[in-house]
Amino acid sequence: MKKSTITISKRCFVRIISFSAALILTLGALAVQNGARAGNNQLMMKNSYMRAVEDLSLSLDNIKTTLNKGMYSSSPTMMTKLSGKLWSEAANAKAALAQLPIEDIRLEQTYKFLSQVGNYSQSLSKKVGAGEELTDEEKENIRTLFNYAEDLSGKMWQVEKKIEDGDITLSDMSAATDREKSVNVTEGFTDFEEGFSNYPTLIYDGPFSDHILEKEPLMLKGQQEVDIEKALQKAQKASGSENLTDCGEEGGKMPSYVFTDNNTTVSVTKQGGFLSYMLKFRKVGQPALTAGEARELAEEYLERLGIDDITDTYYEINNGVCTCNFAGEQDNDSDDDVTLYTDLIKVSVAMDNGEIMGFDARGYITNHTERDLGTPKLSEKEAGKKLSQSLKVFETNLCVIPSDGLNERYCYEFYCADDEGRQLLIYLNADTGEEEQILLLQIGSNGRLTV
Repeated sequence: MKKSTITISKRCFVRIISFSAALILTLGALAVQNGARAGNNQLMMKNSYMRAVEDLSLSLDNIKTTLNKGMYSSSPTMMTKLSGKLWSEAANAKAALAQLPIEDIRLEQTYKFLSQVGNYSQSLSKKVGAGEELTDEEKENIRTLFNYAEDLSGKMWQVEKKIEDGDITLSDMSAATDREKSVNVTEGFTDFEEGFSNYPTLIYDGPFSDHILEKEPLMLKGQQEVDIEKALQKAQKASGSENLTDCGEEGGKMPSYVFTDNNTTVSVTKQGGFLSYMLKFRKVGQPALTAGEARELAEEYLERLGIDDITDTYYEINNGVCTCNFAGEQDNDSDDDVTLYTDLIKVSVAMDNGEIMGFDARGYITNHTERDLGTPKLSEKEAGKKLSQSLKVFETNLCVIPSDGLNERYCYEFYCADDEGRQLLIYLNADTGEEEQILLLQIGSNGRLTV
């Protein structure tokens, strides 16, 4: 959230000819400053709670998704990956829950679920790693855990929606002096416990973007540093705003200049002067464009920025804005198209008038480079034999995906469906056939997404 400040310049004081008037203005300025300080403290607390709510929602959603993937896994390596993910997300969920002012609610069952989901998945991972197969009961337990996670995640998103709609205010959560407000704030969390009445006794960016920003950006290596004037010109061209002003700098692995006006923020890297991201804020009206038209506008925007050799992958529509995901593309030695899921760009288009509302190329800047992509050691048919027999394959493509160790994996991407019609993507190593990743497809009127 952009913070506004009120300042009184020295020039203003010089123009004041009456000492008494100056004293009144000074006292007034002090009052405003004290009020602003109190307001800032409240804003900081509100933002802290909001971050905790968002983190909790995301972690619960990730737990649900990871358990769902576990129902399709057929290799010890993948079970180990999913187990580690569950352990991490469960810890994140408990940490976020602890930051919320809901101490008066006893959430024993919720905490128990978050603890056991990590421990149980690790025990199953060790069993599979030792060469043993899961029993029918253990498979059913995974399904049961998924059902509870799905229910818990849904309830948490309902709480977050109430906050967004103003039915629950985060300031109420911090004060909680009004009993009626206190009950209103905590009712969603109370529902968590009620969902565990039959909980069993037990003896887990956006899909490939979790860690792609953790390494040194490849596109910035060897690039000369641009001055702030050149960066500002780049930001103005990308945003269409001539009113941008210097807003400071960003550090980290991608040092950047940041510019802003009333409703736009743009970041341009110091090395190379690459457009890193852009965000615009306004209320979007009723949609007048289709998703296909929005994607065409996103592609035209990338062309104007000089970005090519990309392919559109998935999109999502939210609050009248269509966010289109693009990935890099390159040919291998056999001239086969290879999708680079590590080289990611997102473009958001307002569906009322086609305005570009957002752009994020941090994943692309971090990973984009020319790869040495040879012919896979396994043929498509050979790799396909390693899939679960319960899956029906519709389409197969070659791609590059990130690995847990900040490296990359050259894979076959199998677009499949299970016997219940649930669609998913399975990624098998193109050289070894090892199961590297599983993604679930969510297809609906608001987009085609992977989780």
